[in-house]
Amino acid sequence: MKRIFLFVLTNVAVMAVLMVTSRILGVDRYLTANGLNMTALAGFSLIMGFGGATISLLMSKTMAKMSTGARVINQPQTADEAWIVQTVQKFAEKAGIGMPEVAIYEGAPNAFATGAFKNSALVAVSTGLLQNMTREEVEAVIGHEVAHVANGDMVTMTLIQGVMNTFVVFLSRVIGYAVDSFLRRGSDSNSGPGIGYMVTTIVLDIVLGFVAAIIVAWFSRQREFRADAGAAQLMGRKQPMINALARLGGLTPGELPKTMQAMGITGGLGKLFSTHPPMEERIAALQKL
Repeated sequence: MKRIFLFVLTNVAVMAVLMVTSRILGVDRYLTANGLNMTALAGFSLIMGFGGATISLLMSKTMAKMSTGARVINQPQTADEAWIVQTVQKFAEKAGIGMPEVAIYEGAPNAFATGAFKNSALVAVSTGLLQNMTREEVEAVIGHEVAHVANGDMVTMTLIQGVMNTFVVFLSRVIGYAVDSFLRRGSDSNSGPGIGYMVTTIVLDIVLGFVAAIIVAWFSRQREFRADAGAAQLMGRKQPMINALARLGGLTPGELPKTMQAMGITGGLGKLFSTHPPMEERIAALQKL
């Protein structure tokens, strides 16, 4: 509940900062005089910015199961499944969180954790992970995912994504309206936003969206370092996590759907847009602990 309260409080704070800043700079007076309702825009930005991110968070477990074909282990059918459930339970108790749902899915080596609440999350591992890694390495990967849950990473990722979305929606439309007003100065036409507004808004939605994606990816990379350290702490030593990362670095990582990539143990390519740091950087960070 504390995180939900902070989530709502942050939403309000973001909009307050945007409104106060526009007032200090005199932007609101200029745009209001030219027909823009700043309060309505703030409400629209809040709904568009956080609405999608919040819905995505609430549906994350369902979507994860559907997109990966993950099967929840209600009654373990094999020794491996029983061991996975026991390992997740052990780490959950150690981390002080509720027992997550445990699932397994067909695919190359990977794992992920998701869910809107840390006491009712989902931890899933792939069959490729079990087949290509030692039990100690798999245990470290599971510890990494449980650490994500314990750190509340699903909520914080939604929060940062919502903040970025809100800024993109608000700023693109404010700037678009300002550009349109400038282009139409002296005109008697007041039938609503013109071509200047539409073109500027579309361009800025794309440009600012890329900037927002870079910021979100940077934040995601930082939480991977924290989850690696969390796995080392849960296991009581760092070497198993180092070995797991080294093994994953030598394997072809399993591809997750784009909406799930930030929750996996391995990530995509591209330094700025990658949700996960390079394996060598993660190993170096663990070695320095």
